[in-house]
Amino acid sequence: MSRTLHLAEQLISRRSVTPEDAQCQEILAQRLQSLGFECEPLPSGPAEFRVSNLWARRPGRLHGQAAGRTIVFAGHTDVVPTGPLDQWTSDPFTPTHRDGKLYGRGAADMKTSIASFVVAIEEFLAADPDPALSIALLVTSDEEGPAVDGTVVVCEQLAARGERLDFCIVGEPTSVERVGDMIKNGRRGSMSGKLVVEGVQGHIAYPQLARNPIHQALPALAELAAVEWDRGNEFFPPTSFQISNVHGGTGATNVIPGSVVIDFNFRYSTESTPDGLQQRVEEVLNRHGLDYELDWTVGGLPFLTRPGELVTAVQEAIRAETGLETELSTTGGTSDGRFISRICPQVIELGPVNATIHKIDEHVRVADIEPLKNIYRRVLKNLEAAVATGIGQPNAVAAEAAQKPQEDA
Repeated sequence: MSRTLHLAEQLISRRSVTPEDAQCQEILAQRLQSLGFECEPLPSGPAEFRVSNLWARRPGRLHGQAAGRTIVFAGHTDVVPTGPLDQWTSDPFTPTHRDGKLYGRGAADMKTSIASFVVAIEEFLAADPDPALSIALLVTSDEEGPAVDGTVVVCEQLAARGERLDFCIVGEPTSVERVGDMIKNGRRGSMSGKLVVEGVQGHIAYPQLARNPIHQALPALAELAAVEWDRGNEFFPPTSFQISNVHGGTGATNVIPGSVVIDFNFRYSTESTPDGLQQRVEEVLNRHGLDYELDWTVGGLPFLTRPGELVTAVQEAIRAETGLETELSTTGGTSDGRFISRICPQVIELGPVNATIHKIDEHVRVADIEPLKNIYRRVLKNLEAAVATGIGQPNAVAAEAAQKPQEDA
């Protein structure tokens, strides 16, 4: 059994349903400390919903001095609930092999990635014990939950004490058919709205004595559904507006409701901003004369890493290991990359095939595990070569260009 597979099985066997970590991070810290990492637990949240966070860093050395450039591997040890246990073919927290696949909750999302991170680092340091590149891990148990006491808190603390991050790989399961066939070099932003339109309740037979909020809201909703918010760009599809829930009425068929509640969501590109989208929605509602209240929740800002040092290092690593020309994509939901991108100019996501994440009988192909680990190791080698030769040294122009997509968002 490979060391990567063994560590993946160790982590899968821990019942770390969000926000529980179930000592996964202790297992990781023990291995990292033996490599010279300084491991710092950063728990957060109330006692009844305590979140485990781990920040581990090993400084590199360049020309005998502490190196400034840092690559961070980021991930989460928490997993989603299992769902009905009787629908699983085997216990979700007992790593099980069938037909060349490793089954268990978290196998794909994302304990295999975390195991691959650690073993890749071990192998990289065995070959190069004194690299110029600084290496760090950021691991949370609050990615599958509310995500308010996990990575976002760690990033805020790192920013407050002036820690600089240069590159980040998030181990989200991004592959489609084969490991490395797709990486995420950005994600759309997410913003939700809860719209309450007020009317006047009354008997359905006497509409002149009532005011139907559903009837009043429909023209405005139809207009919002037809708006072209933006046209996207070379990396992002156009911004999408979708209504997810409509709640109105008393349940009786002869009562005009007094109010209607509409939930909607924007998945937006870097061509739009939260403030701009909010203003345009409210202009439509006001023009239709609605009596309404509207509460906004910004779930995440969009981020984008344009082709450059990190993307090139990852593309070359995937090509060397698998022969694939990887596809850059910004599709899918949000990830903790949205928090890390605030303090790190280059963030990509790369992990195993995502076909079974959050499903019954979640699994990964065993044959995919070593290639994933090897890709991570090759990325380290590629970035180390760039930093050691001075190619990877930051400059003000490059830093400004790398940050611009986030600032524009």
